Amino acid sequence: MPVNQPLLDGVRVLDLGGAQSDGVGRLLADLGADVLKIEPPGGSPDRRALPAVAGVSLAFAVANANKRCAVLDPADAGHRHTLYELAATADIVVDSGSSGLAAPFGTSCAALAAQFGHLVAVSVTDFGTTGPYASWRATDPVLYALSTALSRSGPMAGPPVPPPVGLGTGTAATQAAWAALAAFYRRLRSGAGEYIDFSRFEGVLQSLDPPFGSEGQAAVGVKKTTEIWRGRPRNQNIYPIFACRDGQVRLCLLSPRQWRGMRAWLGEPAQFADPKLDTIAARYAASRELNAAICEVFARHTMAELVAEGQARGVPVAALLAPADVLATDHFRVTGALTTLALGDADVVAPAGPFVVDGHRAGVRWFATTAGSSEPVWPGPPVAAGTHAALRRPFEGLRILDLGVIVAGGELGRLFADLGADVVKVESAAYPDGLRQTPPGQVMSRSWALTHRNERSLGLDLRHPEGAALFARLVRDADAVFANFRPGTLASLGFSYDRLLELNPRIVLAESSAFGMTGPWSARMGYGPLVRAATGVSALWTSADGGNYDATTIFPDHVSARTTAIGALAALIRRDRTGAPAHVHVSQAETAIHQLATRYVAESARAAGHDVTEESTVHGVYPCAGDDEWCLVSIEPGARVTEVTGGLDMVDWTSHRDKTEVAHLLQNAGIAAAPMNRAVDIPADPQVRSRKVFTDMTHPLFEAPLLSETGPAPFADIPPAQLRPAPTPGEHTRQLCGELLRMSTQETDRLIACGALFADEERT
Repeated sequence: MPVNQPLLDGVRVLDLGGAQSDGVGRLLADLGADVLKIEPPGGSPDRRALPAVAGVSLAFAVANANKRCAVLDPADAGHRHTLYELAATADIVVDSGSSGLAAPFGTSCAALAAQFGHLVAVSVTDFGTTGPYASWRATDPVLYALSTALSRSGPMAGPPVPPPVGLGTGTAATQAAWAALAAFYRRLRSGAGEYIDFSRFEGVLQSLDPPFGSEGQAAVGVKKTTEIWRGRPRNQNIYPIFACRDGQVRLCLLSPRQWRGMRAWLGEPAQFADPKLDTIAARYAASRELNAAICEVFARHTMAELVAEGQARGVPVAALLAPADVLATDHFRVTGALTTLALGDADVVAPAGPFVVDGHRAGVRWFATTAGSSEPVWPGPPVAAGTHAALRRPFEGLRILDLGVIVAGGELGRLFADLGADVVKVESAAYPDGLRQTPPGQVMSRSWALTHRNERSLGLDLRHPEGAALFARLVRDADAVFANFRPGTLASLGFSYDRLLELNPRIVLAESSAFGMTGPWSARMGYGPLVRAATGVSALWTSADGGNYDATTIFPDHVSARTTAIGALAALIRRDRTGAPAHVHVSQAETAIHQLATRYVAESARAAGHDVTEESTVHGVYPCAGDDEWCLVSIEPGARVTEVTGGLDMVDWTSHRDKTEVAHLLQNAGIAAAPMNRAVDIPADPQVRSRKVFTDMTHPLFEAPLLSETGPAPFADIPPAQLRPAPTPGEHTRQLCGELLRMSTQETDRLIACGALFADEERT
């Protein structure tokens, strides 16, 4: 098989689902899987979902790209037999409960998994098939409310502001695809299939902006390592937006070096010369005066001028672009991140997908075809199943060298470590990971403890010649290398992909970066706030008065980690089947526009002069009884709201009721609604407790257990993640030198003394 063969070539995915699960198959199809979507006679009702242009559902066209579409009739005995034959010879089956086709054909994912022992069957529903919310309905805003994302979005007072519709569905699909592919990898090695009862709520809770994990702004106001702030985030303006001659830009000052560059840009004013302004806290305290000075300078320039000047000075600046502007930029066109979708007599611009494999885009080859355009058959031979029956966790025996940092890099390694991989976190004493930052008197940050459980830490200086030589030796026996440096950094350290191939011809290199490995923006400084501004996410995350409220999230870091994990695992699957290496690169910016692809296509269609028929559900945030308590209600056309409210105005009806009571009354009437959860509410949430989404994780450096997720999804057979404590810097250096490098104690001592290695001698 040639090296350029698609990563998931020949993997059979039977797609029986609807809109809630379509994105799962789309991600696998982008990577080369043969995804066969089954529709009923007349086609899926989702083909008529809004928004639409010329009768074409934009969401259906995008979410079903690269799939073959066949028609089977549940009422036809021959067709029912065909469906069972397809499932019997498939690798993965995806269904979506009441909106899927498994039930009309008289079966379910659980039944198919039990009947066909090799099969990975994934049921994707709003809340899972068990628990007190199992019958509830969810929209994206409902998922934001329950997952705590809504509680960190909005002004200091007044109604919270929901994130853009689409982020929830896209995030859940990414988490489900990761869980499915992990289970399939175990099937390849052991022969054992799996049933996954996947909940979109749990996927969003764990992956959009999680309150437990690499929690970022969710931890604002923490008084102790085991407490979470209940009030509104106090730092909505930590990444301020400034008006300029032709629009707006966002500034993201984090390091002292960046601040000094900004101070020089301002002309070194004496009022900002105090060294204490090197800290974020001091600058935030002086933000009114400081922002006024910046505003005066920025107002005289264009967005392009400010971005260029910021880049030259080492000051992170990004233009605040609208989605239509994003789709017109040279960067996304040059990188191949955009493609065209035919709508009527004109083409519109659409995101092509987030994966780049071996330097080539692995994305849209075609958009959704007509119902019945493909035959319900599998071409080619099936994928062989393994025989290592004793293997329980998918990645047992894999070794990964993890150079990743902060959230997008840190979570990538943990996703593999939780499912059995030996993840060696390579740490630098000179350039410590940002998640290592701790409050005074604290040895380890809560985020580090939750992000790096189940890993081992190797203190090694890649810039030291002998440290680099040791890393090269480790690469020879590794399965993969993970990194999320700025493009070119790994090569500057002497470990380009070509160099890694020289050391190990079967290596998989998985990288992510803010704006991708090529293109005009690839060298830009890239933090989440800048990515959101430059990709149009900030422009969409607004209130009715035009205020931007995306500052207290770290989207798209978490979902980028999972997207990169999917690409890395697909590369390992090809490697194991063919021996071919792979280089996978994921751009966080491209991940963001992929998440909101339907909205971006609609904006492109509107700009091209098309009439866009918009979705008509009204999503409202309403006050409830108590201090700053809210509920989210999604009202579809024809919803019988007055039967629940007795004809009262919604605000009058909700304001004197408990938020949970409101949600239950509306859900019982078939109306999607939810209380606004804060992070502190999650441990007691009845659905979360019922489905054991989190568990207590003890760590010797913390006075009380930390709440930590049990795994990416509820597997029927794969056990929950182990809970080995996250390491201190260099905690396992001596152990790894002896175990992996066969070094003597004396040699290890010498390399520690010369600075090639470092170790935590207290915890060795």
